[in-house]
Amino acid sequence: MDWSRIPSLSALRAFEAAARHGGFTQAAAELNVTHAAIAQHVRALEDQCAETLMTRQGRGMRLTPAGIEFAANLREGFSLIADAVDTLQQSSQNRPLNISLTPSFAANWLIPKLGSFWTEHPEITVNLNPGHALVNLAADGFDMAIRYGNGDWPGLRCELLTDGNFVVVARPDLVDGRKITSVPQAAQLTWLWERMMLEHQALVAAEGLDIEKTRKTVFENNELVLSATREGLGCSVQPRVLVERDIASGALAQICALKHGGLGYYLITRHGRETPALKIFKSWLRKVAKPA
Repeated sequence: MDWSRIPSLSALRAFEAAARHGGFTQAAAELNVTHAAIAQHVRALEDQCAETLMTRQGRGMRLTPAGIEFAANLREGFSLIADAVDTLQQSSQNRPLNISLTPSFAANWLIPKLGSFWTEHPEITVNLNPGHALVNLAADGFDMAIRYGNGDWPGLRCELLTDGNFVVVARPDLVDGRKITSVPQAAQLTWLWERMMLEHQALVAAEGLDIEKTRKTVFENNELVLSATREGLGCSVQPRVLVERDIASGALAQICALKHGGLGYYLITRHGRETPALKIFKSWLRKVAKPA
């Protein structure tokens, strides 16, 4: 398509509105511009097309035969555009939400709560895509990602859902009979770490633990760390939101709490790209994330 042959959209809209209203004044009010702006657009359109489209008749304007035909064709064209936009928006609103998130957050925090969302909003389908790999929201077709970090993802909208509220946990039988209420007192335990999560090690180091002098086992991801902690192989640092059910049931014991250091789980979306369904889902997430 040769776009250089097509007048500006502003001029086309101005003429269509003026033709529909039979004058410039009401067209200007509809488009929230001045009377002079409408007149200027129409005159520019006539100059570009080398055709008179409207002539003055009393206090109003009258369409010429060419103007009548052109206005009818514009209305049809604008109607097709409006239909295309409606179809696109309807398709976007009806499709499932695609959410990227880490497996541990999905299994230990979101999935146990998700039933209440579907009870409130059975019309919204949510597809969870657990994984550790970085995703491109636009290219990979995701509406939102939930990631752990400090909220520094340039070019994206990042909203803190829940801060780390980190705790050191272990199976109760590992600490029975021991007075362990702080990080340094747990130095004799085996510490379980996720290979790439150096932030957790920095948090306990800030609490006074010399990590190099401890026994430690390193795993590839936090799901393995958490599984090993539940099996009694050692203690680990976990966001409380991931282990609150284990602590409540007695499967894990909280040794102590840590300062979160600015880390937490964030809702990550593209700017200006939120469907009504996504807004509802985000609102529900905020509600269930609030402390009881």
